[in-house]
Amino acid sequence: MDHDTSTAKARGQGVPFERVRRITGYLVGTLKRFNNAKRAEERDRVKHATGGALDDKQ
Repeated sequence: MDHDTSTAKARGQGVPFERVRRITGYLVGTLKRFNNAKRAEERDRVKHATGGALDDKQ
């Protein structure tokens, strides 16, 4: 396998990423299909800092 390092991207750069969360036993990417109670459960959770880029978007 021949790799040209001059044109290679950094690992993961440009790769789409979908956030997945576990809410009341379900793995979900969005809250669109959840009722108000489950949305409230997610909203009321304590958010913990990870030191990552997602911390800046809250």
